[in-house]
Amino acid sequence: MAVQSGTLIAVRDVARSSAWYQALLECESGHGGDEYERLMSGKELILQLHAWDVHEHAHIGDPKVKPYGNGVVLWFSVGDFDAAVERARRLKAKVLEEPHVNPNSGHREIWLRDLDGYVVVIEGD
Repeated sequence: MAVQSGTLIAVRDVARSSAWYQALLECESGHGGDEYERLMSGKELILQLHAWDVHEHAHIGDPKVKPYGNGVVLWFSVGDFDAAVERARRLKAKVLEEPHVNPNSGHREIWLRDLDGYVVVIEGD
């Protein structure tokens, strides 16, 4: 089996964050619930969400220390970039960088903040 990423982020409200990511990325719930979620694109795991205040996980971090994910960017490639940008606007996502072409990769990007303040990049052609 090839290596696969299973990125997990801690969030204040799992259900709300799940709905936000599902709307933004057109993905589906693979688990659901108030404590933990697996977001899926088809059969592929794309992101895990975990509530800050449940279960003892010493290495998830401290919800009092911000910004969350300092130095980490959640990066998603999508098939229809323009549609993803429109979904981000409908969600009133905080835009950090408007859609632009990355001169190094040649693809288009938009940089956002999610509901908990994590940096999210959507890329596409």
